[in-house]
Amino acid sequence: MSSIPWDKLHAAITRFPIALLLFSTICDLVSVTFKGRSCARELRFVSFYGLAAAALASVGAVVSGIALTGGDLWCSGDLLQHHRFIWPAFGLLLALVVWRLVVKDAMAGAALYLYLALMALGLRSSPPQDTSAESCSSTPGVEP
Repeated sequence: MSSIPWDKLHAAITRFPIALLLFSTICDLVSVTFKGRSCARELRFVSFYGLAAAALASVGAVVSGIALTGGDLWCSGDLLQHHRFIWPAFGLLLALVVWRLVVKDAMAGAALYLYLALMALGLRSSPPQDTSAESCSSTPGVEP
């Protein structure tokens, strides 16, 4: 029985939440730009499902990352720095989905702009760094 290649799986899965969050943010920004037009509502609808898909994909990225590190949630060195960005970004992404589930399309004014700013912050908190070759010292069978 072959083992799961967690490093390749993690590297592949992590692209989806970042891309979907970017897509969702762009859809929301365009919907604000075309506020009042019929396409704005559809863009918010698409944005919500893009955000929900990003949250689901991020769970896969987290699970594969935890498996890759052997269960160590923080590690050390560059991977520690990576996790200092990723854990808050993961929490923020889940919070944004909950916010959208609760508020639905009722966002307006300051709440809408705060939401968009938090989405942009979530994108900024997901630095595109390749840590797939790195490992935690606790990962079994992998040299640190």
